[in-house]
Amino acid sequence: MSEAEVFHSDGARLGFHKVGAGVPLIFLHPTPLDHFYWLPMVGELVGTRAIIPDLRGHGASELGGDLPVGGFTQVPDAPVLTVARLAQDTLNLLDHLQLEKAIFVGCSIGGYTLLELWRRAPQRVQGLAIICSKPQPDAEANLTKLADTIAQARRGETAAIFDGNAQTLIGATARQRRPEIVPELRARMTLTSEAVVAVQAGLATRSDSVPTIATITAPILAICGGEDPGITPAEMQVFQKAPGGCEFHLLPDAGHFAAYEQPAKVAALLAEWLRHLDA
Repeated sequence: MSEAEVFHSDGARLGFHKVGAGVPLIFLHPTPLDHFYWLPMVGELVGTRAIIPDLRGHGASELGGDLPVGGFTQVPDAPVLTVARLAQDTLNLLDHLQLEKAIFVGCSIGGYTLLELWRRAPQRVQGLAIICSKPQPDAEANLTKLADTIAQARRGETAAIFDGNAQTLIGATARQRRPEIVPELRARMTLTSEAVVAVQAGLATRSDSVPTIATITAPILAICGGEDPGITPAEMQVFQKAPGGCEFHLLPDAGHFAAYEQPAKVAALLAEWLRHLDA
């Protein structure tokens, strides 16, 4: 793969990669990973131009300054990397590439960003593929976990946070079948403590997107991992209420990082959905 290209968005220098040629697809990765998450799956696709940014604060992308403070009530002094900021970064990337519209693929925080992107600029969205991400806001227990992670990061314990992520977010089946997946993904978890704090606060303050579903007229592909500890099939099946239609798939033996755990399977589902999109 070529070295990361760069664009600027609201004062931050952000990196992205391009792979292949054809229909433009924008891939937004989960936290705390970077563009690397998508590479095995993208390698299975043909006829697509994959555009894979590192989200702000991840990989080759700067976190930037001027983050709002005070949005997360449990940690009122935390700077917040809002989903709205990530969506605007994505729109700025489209402008940088002179793309009027694209198909978008997002996992976890990437999926949350796609829902905000739809609210901001539906005319630029040809389709939404959402993997291991839900429209519902976090329950109080999850907000407490996010606050605990912020406290841990502020104590300088990011290594412990990422060690835990590598064990819990990768599905048990993938860890058993391919043990090397754990160090592979753990090596890509490189956020600074400051970035971890801002990302967790951003997750905590994201909007309730359930009402948004009733407005989505673009086709949706929704893929859920049966071993995902934080996203249930029932939560993702709500996407089926979208007026533009939703194709839902459950991968029973995949975790939160489903597209990396089962790249060939997810690529096949995405490729078939894209064929229907063109029909």
